[in-house]
Amino acid sequence: MPISEIGGYKKFPRVVCLTMKTALFKNFGKPDENVGIHNIPTPEPGPDQLRLRIHFSPIHPSDLNLIEGIYGILPELPACPGGEACATIDAVGEELQTQFTVGTPVILPQRPTAGTWSEHLLVHPREIHPLPSGIDLEQASMLALNPATAWGLLEFFTPLSPGDWIVFNAANSAVGYALIQLAQQRGLKTLAFVRREEAMAELQELGADLVLLDHADSLAQAREAFDGKPPRLALNAVGGDSALRLMDLLANEGVHVTYGAMSRRSLKVPNKFLIFKRITLTGFWVTRWLQSASIEEVSTMLNELAELMKNHQLHMPVAEVFPIDEVQAALLAAQGDRRQGKILLKF
Repeated sequence: MPISEIGGYKKFPRVVCLTMKTALFKNFGKPDENVGIHNIPTPEPGPDQLRLRIHFSPIHPSDLNLIEGIYGILPELPACPGGEACATIDAVGEELQTQFTVGTPVILPQRPTAGTWSEHLLVHPREIHPLPSGIDLEQASMLALNPATAWGLLEFFTPLSPGDWIVFNAANSAVGYALIQLAQQRGLKTLAFVRREEAMAELQELGADLVLLDHADSLAQAREAFDGKPPRLALNAVGGDSALRLMDLLANEGVHVTYGAMSRRSLKVPNKFLIFKRITLTGFWVTRWLQSASIEEVSTMLNELAELMKNHQLHMPVAEVFPIDEVQAALLAAQGDRRQGKILLKF
């Protein structure tokens, strides 16, 4: 496919006499070697389309996996990466003139193949969600994936009441940060496991009730903190032995939800957890939920998260912001395992 046909430009070939910068990859492989910046025509919207001016787009592990060719959904090549962004409407199709206003800030609910690493993007109205005035655009660019994942993990799997414990690993990840803050809003107690001691203080300051190193020696301290009321919900983003430790701490008939696999190690579940504790093992992929949920359900979730973010009750850490021209450097930084916060692309 010629580069000029990416993102529906063949379908709507009429363009203004301007070009825009777009990140593209033509083959699957190492992200920082495969993605480059190209100048392509800036498209005009079709009658039922909006054109967005992208401001910030984060680099997620799912973006890296997509470029590598190992994600659950893969695009037709060549493709523009990026599944989440904050933008403003900068052109409105003829049929939408009375419904949308240029300058309105919006986000794109997360979609791995959306192609947000571009200065402009054509969308249909159902693909965007308006933002409240006054929200920080840099923060809003990270609203629709990690906080949405944390929201779903707390919402869908088992009833929870104020004072209940939840336990999760990879607590210094973006989802972990969101879990701690959303749990606070619901009056839940959080046991957060991390791999590195230097990550503990920041999570304690964020509001985690207990932060422990992710190894077997921590289990006794965790049980003491539970005071006879072990958690009914465990959230696993690592796999392997770390996931088994979460199962060990769960209450009888508790729920163990896997939403990531950072260790790339499969779960080998001891029979005792299934026979004697009768725990439930399940998984969650927010992208699949966003595809199947109603517009009303997604809007309810995003409105709640946006208000929390606007009121500084939900804040996602940013490690560094790179201009789109430095996408290779940004991708190298995003692959580092000791950064605190997201790498953002700025347009």
